[in-house]
This record gives sequence, C-alpha cells and structure tokens, in this order.
Amino acid sequence: MSAQPDSAKESFLVTGGVRLTGEIPVSGAKNSVLKLMAVALMAEGRTTLTNCPDISDVPAMADVLRHLGCTVEITGDTVVIDTPAQVGHVADDKAAQRLRASVCILGPLVARHRRAVLAMPGGDAIGSRPLDWHQNGLSLLGATTRMDHGRLVAEADELRGAHYKLKFPSVGATETFVTAAVLAKGTSVLENAAREPEIVDICELLSEMGAQISGAGTSTITVEGVDELRPVSHRVIGDRIVAATWAYGAAMTRGDVTVRGIDPMFLHVVLEYLHSVGADVETGPDHIRVRQDRRPTARNVRTLPFPGFPTDLQPMAIALAAVSDGLSVVTENLFESRFRFVEEMVRMGVDAETDGHHAKIRGRDRLDSATVWASDIRAGAGLVLAGMCADDVTEVCEIFHVDRGYPDFVQNVRSLGGVIERVPTYR
Repeated sequence: MSAQPDSAKESFLVTGGVRLTGEIPVSGAKNSVLKLMAVALMAEGRTTLTNCPDISDVPAMADVLRHLGCTVEITGDTVVIDTPAQVGHVADDKAAQRLRASVCILGPLVARHRRAVLAMPGGDAIGSRPLDWHQNGLSLLGATTRMDHGRLVAEADELRGAHYKLKFPSVGATETFVTAAVLAKGTSVLENAAREPEIVDICELLSEMGAQISGAGTSTITVEGVDELRPVSHRVIGDRIVAATWAYGAAMTRGDVTVRGIDPMFLHVVLEYLHSVGADVETGPDHIRVRQDRRPTARNVRTLPFPGFPTDLQPMAIALAAVSDGLSVVTENLFESRFRFVEEMVRMGVDAETDGHHAKIRGRDRLDSATVWASDIRAGAGLVLAGMCADDVTEVCEIFHVDRGYPDFVQNVRSLGGVIERVPTYR
C-alpha cells in the first residue's frame, strides 16, 4: 500500500471554482477492514481480505497484528493474515496508540486466548470515547478487567453466554461483545446493538468462519457460542463515508458525480438530505449519482447512530451549509469535539457559531481561500471540499489525517476535475 509516510509534513493546495464531474469507484470501508483484520486473530491459519483500501491505517493495524505474532502480507487490495496457534496478548503500545481501531483486538484476544493487554488507543481528536461499555460487556461474559499503568487488562478463565443491554448503540462496544461471545459457552444476547453496515460485515465474516450469529443489522444480536473458528476469504464492503464525500463534493461544486462500488441503502438518509438541498439523486444496485445545477438550499441536520445521519459526515454537512442559501443548524449528538472543524471554516469567511451540540452556519455563495488545519480524517476531507468553493488557493495542513481514511485522495479528486496538489508544509 502506498499511503504517504511523510504526510504529517505535507499540505494540500486546493484551487477553488472547479466543478466535480465524472465517475469514481470506492474501495473497502476503513471502518470495516480494520475490524476484520482483528477478527483474523480468532482462527488459526490464513485469513484473506480483498477490496481493502490503500490507507495508512491498514499497515498500522498490520503492525499491531505482527507484534502479536501474526504474519501479514499486503499486496494491492488484498491483505493476508496468517495467525499462529498461539498469539501474544500484549499489544504494542506505540502501534496501538496510533489508531483508535486497535481496541477491536480486545474481544478477539479475550475470546480465543482469555487475556488481553491494550494501551489506551489513539486516533482522531473528535472527543472522548471511553472503554467502559467494552469492559461492562466483557465482565458480563465472565472476564475481569482493570486499568494498570495506562493499559486495559482483561482476563478470563472461562467465558459464558450473557445478556447485555447497551445504554447507547456503540459500534465499538458492539464489536467487542459480539467477538467475545462467539467463543463463549452458551447463548449471548446484545440489546440496543449498533446497526451499522460495518457491524453486519463483521458478523458476516464471523459467520463464514463458523460463528452462529443472528440479528446483525438489527438492534438485537443473538450469538450461540461455538468451540472454534476457521480462516476464510472475505470481501470488504464499500466505504459509505468515502462515497458520500464525493456525493457532497458534487452538491457543493454544482457538479455531477457517479460513485460505484457502494450499496445505496448504506446512504439512504444521506441521499435524502442531498435531495432536500436541491440535488438530483439517482441510485442503482451498486452506485449512486448526485447532480446539482444550482446553489444548495440550507437545511438542518443532526447526527445519529445508523440508520441516522453519520457523525463521520458532519464536517461535510457543515461544508455544504457554508455554501448553501440560508441558515443551517447542524446538531452533533455523538462526539463533543467534532466542531473543531468549524473554527477552520471561520478562517474561510464563514458566518458560523457553535453552542454546545449545535452549530449555526449562514451560507455564502463563495468562500475565502485561507490556510486551515485538519483535526481528523473527515474534517480534512471537508476542508478540501470547502477549498473547492473558495475564491483562490486554500492550503489544508496536517493531511496525514486524510491519508488514514481516503485512498489515492489526490488522484481521485483530479479524476473528477478538481485542482489539487500535495506539497511540503513550510512552517
């Protein structure tokens, strides 16, 4: 994989005033592939994942698995993970702290090896994401958990089926509970489970490996424990967030973009929202097309767990509001620090203010070019889209965030007619 190793010292230069038009494919979902790689820990032998995205988080997760004793080969869009009969249970601190998704090794390690030691994981600066719900689920299954010098330690002599009702449909806590329950004795039921397509993808891989899971994609998941799993080959689902990013680019630049390799049902609410701002939206079995001929109309939006509007698209919603006609209110219900993106939009001349979970944005026909900083993956992409609607050249700094979630970003923008360069950051 070819993600830029020095992107912490690089910026994007984005030229405004160009419509995005054309057709673009999306590869596998970032929010799925990293978790699927962790699931490979649960079966001895070679697990093969195809349609994997060329993003920097994939080799980062590969490093986490290698430290545990796995052999990981990355060739093109294929990742092959060879898991030995015995793997380590202590995650490398530096590797784990590089990405939030490293927490997804917790359930697989406790399930198969009854012990896991994991440093508090890193990732995007979008707000607190505590591990309490992960620990509660593991405790109900029979594990003990504790914090020890900044590390989470989980141990179990035996895992037993349990009934767990989440206070909130947390994706991470759902993944931890389900992966651990797969190899527990008896029946486990998870209520108020996360319903995201990526959860369904994980459950499908586990089922192909021999797990007995029902209810994936609904609010109640039932798991009948099995003794062991086997390695298989699995294709990663398309990335709905990347697909929606290009759809937003079409709406913001008054362009016409077709995205292939995505199930439109993953984006039902998002596409309805784009239609409400004035876009023409067409869908097919594995593609979406978004065409915008006039300035978008301001509309309010609030983030919610799936099937609601994704929090990962909140920066794109704010960027769209910034060029829409009228006043928009964007409500963030999941992560308290995601509005850091608004400060950068203000640099670009946007009339915006935040109040708790709400951001009010009064749109402009054209934004001001400026130097701005990405605080997370999606904020970086949102700032690039905003730069396409500015009067001159916008510099987006700290683009290593974008490399973590968007494969071949510059090439893809250019393929749609966008004008973007990757340059050293001289500051």
